[in-house]
Amino acid sequence: MDGQNSTSSSGRGGSGSAAETPIGRTADSTQCCLRTAQRQFVSLWGEMAEHWGINRTMSQVHALLMISPDPITAEQIMEELQISRGNVSMNLRELIHWGVVRRTNVAGDRRDFFTAEADVWSMFHHIFNERKRRELDPMLSRLEACLNGCAGRQISPEKRVSYEKFVAQLKELHEFFAIFHRIFGRIGAEQPDRLANMVKAFEQML
Repeated sequence: MDGQNSTSSSGRGGSGSAAETPIGRTADSTQCCLRTAQRQFVSLWGEMAEHWGINRTMSQVHALLMISPDPITAEQIMEELQISRGNVSMNLRELIHWGVVRRTNVAGDRRDFFTAEADVWSMFHHIFNERKRRELDPMLSRLEACLNGCAGRQISPEKRVSYEKFVAQLKELHEFFAIFHRIFGRIGAEQPDRLANMVKAFEQML
């Protein structure tokens, strides 16, 4: 991650400037509607993440950074989401590790600011590769270990039927996940812009 990028302050100013959350505070009706929609999105992103097996708070931090027009600080995230500094720090580290958030600087301000990957295809490319690494790769390795553990065993005649059924089931599962592992490996190796073109071309074929 490039933590040294300098970004224009866009009115945020130095550490003495008035703290304002990325979801504004004006009483104007249009702004109120926008703020409501933004908070609904943050809530939705957190709820959907739980269905994907991802931490709700981490996803809400990510959502807040996605909709913020400028980089924001950990303090602003704390204020908007009403969560502790430790919780913010932990989830920011994880999001940076996933490649969907980066630390940056604002001219004239010594604090750390954070911003999310703006390109949707790049964002999902990072998420896709990380989930493959965390979920599909270990699954395939464990299935291979199970198959290797069964190989060359002396099985009594009365247990041979159940043994062969078990091995056949493992081989079928391994073949299934191996196919997707190769597909996902190919997809993950593509650059986001080329991946977008491939998916759009595939859509036209349907």
